[in-house]
Amino acid sequence: MEPLTLAEARVLGTLMEKARTVPDSYPMTLNALVAGCNQKSARDPVSNLSEAQVQEALDGLKRRSLAFATSGSRVMRWEHNFQRAMVVPEQSAVLLGLLMLRGPQTAGELRIHSERWYRFADISSVEAFLEELRDRSEAKGGALVVQLPRATGAREARWAHLLCGPVDVAAAAASAEARAAGDGALAARLALLEEEVAQLREIVTDLATQLGLSPPGQQKTNDRA
Repeated sequence: MEPLTLAEARVLGTLMEKARTVPDSYPMTLNALVAGCNQKSARDPVSNLSEAQVQEALDGLKRRSLAFATSGSRVMRWEHNFQRAMVVPEQSAVLLGLLMLRGPQTAGELRIHSERWYRFADISSVEAFLEELRDRSEAKGGALVVQLPRATGAREARWAHLLCGPVDVAAAAASAEARAAGDGALAARLALLEEEVAQLREIVTDLATQLGLSPPGQQKTNDRA
């Protein structure tokens, strides 16, 4: 299959998400799809696609039989045809949809993020479907995901989809390293703040004792008693 553009992947992933999470609003109008593509949550990276860009992406997906328009209402609505076109089970479609919307993720992250889409029994189940997508035969179109090198300090390797073509492993690794470094810096900052709060608590408790007052927190306990 011809590789998807980034906009096509975002539109397709959004259609797949909304079909499972808000079925009452599905199929989707163009306006609703634009809003879904550009929402701030559950998207990495966050996009700012215009109505024209989303329509162009829909036309590209329709050409590949991955999406189609439905009639019967005053406003044209769109739905995806991913599982049938790609010949994959529901579980695999869920994982690919999440990877299109949120970028590379570990099996553990995919299991957590898939809760509203599909409930996997455990991480091993997620890994089994990822491996199946990775080892897909050429007769079926070849691999649809790739396992990225594990980032320094990371416990799990992340997975990326191949629907937009080959992944730049070096760039993905650099992104993972930056992400890990950011997480490490945040953890260090949090630990420092916790230490400072503990020191301040000791100072306040000492001052309260010198003034003959109940330490913070103890007064409320005494009042309840």
